[in-house]
Amino acid sequence: MFDTVLVANRGEIAVRVIRTLRALGIRSVAVFSDADADARHVREADTAVRIGPPPAGESYLSVERPLEAAHRTGAQAVHPGYGFLAENAAFARACADAGLVFIGPPADAISLMGDKIRAKETVRAAGVPVVPGAADPGLEAAARELGAPVLLKPSAGGGGKGMRLVRDLSVLEDEIASARREARASFGDDTLLVERWIDRPRHIEIQVLADGHGKVIHLGERECSLQRRHQKIIEEAPSVLLDEETRAAMGEAAVQAARSCGYRGAGTVEFIVPGNDPSSYYFMEMNTRLQVEHPVTELVTGLDLVEWQLRIAAGEPLPYEQKDITLTGHSIEARICAEDPARGFLPSGGTVLALCEPQDGGSPLSGEPGVRVRTDSGLSEGTEVSSLYDPMLSKVIVHGPDRATALRKLRAALADTVTLGVPTNAGFLRRLLAHPAVVAGDLDTGLVEREADGLVGDGVPDEVYEAAAAVREDALRARPDARTGWTDPFSVPSGWRMGGEPLPVAHPLRVPGTEPVTHIARATGRTVTGDRVTVTLDGVTHTFHRAGSWLGRDGDSWNVQDHDPVEASLTRSAYSGADSLTAPMPGTVTVVKVAVGDAVTAGQGLVVVEAMKMEHVISAPHDGTVVELDVTPGTTVAMDQVLAVVEPHAPEEEVER
Repeated sequence: MFDTVLVANRGEIAVRVIRTLRALGIRSVAVFSDADADARHVREADTAVRIGPPPAGESYLSVERPLEAAHRTGAQAVHPGYGFLAENAAFARACADAGLVFIGPPADAISLMGDKIRAKETVRAAGVPVVPGAADPGLEAAARELGAPVLLKPSAGGGGKGMRLVRDLSVLEDEIASARREARASFGDDTLLVERWIDRPRHIEIQVLADGHGKVIHLGERECSLQRRHQKIIEEAPSVLLDEETRAAMGEAAVQAARSCGYRGAGTVEFIVPGNDPSSYYFMEMNTRLQVEHPVTELVTGLDLVEWQLRIAAGEPLPYEQKDITLTGHSIEARICAEDPARGFLPSGGTVLALCEPQDGGSPLSGEPGVRVRTDSGLSEGTEVSSLYDPMLSKVIVHGPDRATALRKLRAALADTVTLGVPTNAGFLRRLLAHPAVVAGDLDTGLVEREADGLVGDGVPDEVYEAAAAVREDALRARPDARTGWTDPFSVPSGWRMGGEPLPVAHPLRVPGTEPVTHIARATGRTVTGDRVTVTLDGVTHTFHRAGSWLGRDGDSWNVQDHDPVEASLTRSAYSGADSLTAPMPGTVTVVKVAVGDAVTAGQGLVVVEAMKMEHVISAPHDGTVVELDVTPGTTVAMDQVLAVVEPHAPEEEVER
């Protein structure tokens, strides 16, 4: 076994790998960009090496810097985690050339399975069924021959980056161009393939382990059908769809796929499965790395997949036969992401002001027989969440004796999750897990998109403004003079006035993304402490976590700010707010399609902003003329920063006069 392993990654997966290294008595080395100098994975590793300098977003993509850090610290092996270099065949070869063990499959296997076109051809030859499709060149013609709907996918990578579902072939050309840009930005390769889209499919994947002595086994399946924008958000093991016969058949197909590329280590074979016919499954791709959702497999099998990655990389044989693998109980995982459901799930950012993450031994959720609660996280209070990296912050995983118990406990765990300072999807996920179709196990990859609007929540609840008013009044309340003990009654915000009944205290408040309100407090009881606020409204008592201007409960959070109408009017653009196009999230401008003076039409794409490896098109709000353009490709923008101004065309009758 190794003495020292370098972890060439960041965030929650780096922390996760370090945890197993520590359990095995192996010294860990972390690497970090300038943006991550105070990150949790840096603090938890035995040694940490800076691999800045800016641009920080590219530090973890460097092949040379981690290898230099490994030699400087005496590491014998490199664990790539997932993302960044994990599926980079050139990096795996560079490790071998440098005398380091790459904790993953052989470079040739990464190269083969990383090319979705070659991968499909290879597994088809091994007898594994594949989805009908085609690849570059002639992609557009092939898509039209297949007929809508079709799915565009980057050949060089996964994770939903660059994927486009095209239901209307009239926009095919634009979708191909957009998919190529995102694929190039994410993987450095804009080659695409197109596949026939199977309506209401389920996404089921099989975990495999292969040692260097010819043994390949599978560890059962994971159901990953709950997705948004082709990104998994909830995963579980096992799937309620599969019976033992289908599970065995899909497992054997996954084993054959792994054998076909000479695989070694932990990997995942992904299948698309028609929900009405689970026996008709099709190979989609093989992920040649550890998956984000690996904890659910760990909890139902009792195996530490990172440990087995290390043991296999060190040359140890697998001591298990297929018959030794059993699935016990049920496990479900929820991905906590820096995104704002109330603003269309746009990427978010900020500083983590308050943090509570449920975990066995530190949560009121623990203690129920047969139930485990686990959070894999890269966060700590004070963490700065930027737009440079993937939006996933942490994962909350629950294991119970059955699916109903696991669902119930995961909903409770998400309600117990607090991340103030950065908007997340935790509350949305909690409501999703209570959806009747999810509870019944009637899943498909389009369910979340169909039901999202009803799960986001309807505006800001009145009790949130009530709690913010209580915090505001507490802050404004005059304190006794330290020397005399006297309190000036005229400084107390009581609504008192001479010769009349006290007036209600008005609180001008605003939650970003919503209209300002003037809230009149009417709570019959309130308590404000350093990190909590409780208000009683209409006989119901509501308790919130608080930090600064942030309030949170049940996984949801709100940044309730004081609103000054006078200041807002002075800082407003000379043009109407409806004319100004602002950045909906922090990010980088990648494309500018217009110039000052151009006439544009409503809905026309003007600027493309990239955040957390996702593209967002900013479109014209109405017909008009671009009169202001404040950005160029490469400009870094903050949330709500003005990008351009489109002055509407004058009405026709005014033009005639």
